[in-house]
Amino acid sequence: MSESVARTAGAFRDHVKKMQHYGEALSLMYWDLRTGAPRLGVELRSDAIATLSDEVFRMSTSDQMSEYLAVLTDSAVYPTLDRVLQRAVEEAKREFERSRKVPAERNRAYVLLASQAESVWEEARAKDDFAMFRPYLEQIVAMKQEFIDYWGYEANKYDTLLDIFEPGVTVTELDQVFGQLRKDTVDLVQAIAHSGRRIDESPFERFYDVAKQREVSRILLESMGYDFAAGRLDETLHPFESTINRYDVRVTTKYLPNDVRSNIFSVIHEGGHALYEQGISPDLIGTGLCSGTSFGIHESQSRFWENMIGRTREFWEFHYPKLLEIFPTQLADVALEDFYRGVNVVRPSLIRIEADEVTYNLHIMIRYEIEKGLINGDLRVADLPGIWREKMHDYLGVTPDTDADGVLQDVHWSGGDFGYFPSYALGNIYAAQFRHTLAKEVPDYMDQVRRGNLGVIRDWLKGHIHQYGAVLKPAEIVQQVTGEPMNGKYLVAYLREKFGALYGV
Repeated sequence: MSESVARTAGAFRDHVKKMQHYGEALSLMYWDLRTGAPRLGVELRSDAIATLSDEVFRMSTSDQMSEYLAVLTDSAVYPTLDRVLQRAVEEAKREFERSRKVPAERNRAYVLLASQAESVWEEARAKDDFAMFRPYLEQIVAMKQEFIDYWGYEANKYDTLLDIFEPGVTVTELDQVFGQLRKDTVDLVQAIAHSGRRIDESPFERFYDVAKQREVSRILLESMGYDFAAGRLDETLHPFESTINRYDVRVTTKYLPNDVRSNIFSVIHEGGHALYEQGISPDLIGTGLCSGTSFGIHESQSRFWENMIGRTREFWEFHYPKLLEIFPTQLADVALEDFYRGVNVVRPSLIRIEADEVTYNLHIMIRYEIEKGLINGDLRVADLPGIWREKMHDYLGVTPDTDADGVLQDVHWSGGDFGYFPSYALGNIYAAQFRHTLAKEVPDYMDQVRRGNLGVIRDWLKGHIHQYGAVLKPAEIVQQVTGEPMNGKYLVAYLREKFGALYGV
């Protein structure tokens, strides 16, 4: 590398690092908005968020960034860069080319709208008032359509949004994968419904003190290997994980006094996200690559921990005695096997985050179909409550009585995250594929889980996935770990094996 190129590479790294610092401030502000910021401060906070976002947007699309990219992507220079710098340049160029097409004032308007809409959504959901949220969602959809026109698209407008969250995945591919998955899922749900087996869920509907649930949360996160010296646990309406930086990875949960399962599996789920972020190589700090490589790979980690570890009999053979110590009265008459069955009940439900493993993907498909319709102009925001009820009935056989339990239940659309929901189903597919490989490479891993040694799993995931951050693309991760591209057959096989045994089908 010539001295001139080395100087440009250094200046590029400094530029990206500064953008990361702005991003850290924004992450902290967003986290605060969703964990207790005063309602009257939302408008001014949103304005501050828009200002900082403006600066990041300006830096990512500046003439200075253009000059850096022109030098570093030159055909004679790019091959001489190390792999980390090559990927940092690729990602910066991808963002530059996408963002440069959007007028700065329109980007600011969008950021301001989305930050305000999240707080309006929270109030609208609490009041079961879709009309309150509707004008914000209409504006968000309209701006997404406007931005897609700036960015351009080929076969389907929705492809452009999918590419933001899961690069390379298209509507054509998802329609095929989801179509087969829906058929297999419906077949399994129907078999379970006709099995005649019913699981008693009444023990979970007893009163579980929230303070004691907080104690459970900490025990579970520590057992997984979550580093509290580099994170914290808070309460929010909709659980999430937030990465401020490599050594500040925060988890939130939601406590329901009459269903201890909600917090338990929210914590394990968000803890899975957090372990990914805490497992990234520190060498990637400041490179723009110190984050998960895609939302689908991220969801694979949370769904793997939540379901393929956290809902196993082996996991609770070790952890159930601890839970009994904390809730001796509530669980006194509940055997381990009954508890295991109770956390794996299959029952079509209204709320996605409370959905069981088998029916969960059907929730995602409903949102996927609605998003495609909205973005391509086939559906109107005004019609969403009715459309939601129809699709819930068609896909799951249940119909919400309120919009709070229907179209208003998820926060994602208020933040403009169209194209995100498919990541959840892709995460399940990836997770099952990773699990298949883990079982071959570490045949006794479930015996380790039974003994409470979750470190062997955490270390395997860190070595195969986490450490790379965004250096490897999602398709590269899947291929490198499993030896094949994305393959939905492992998820179907896993579900049939587990729930076939539980329900005798």
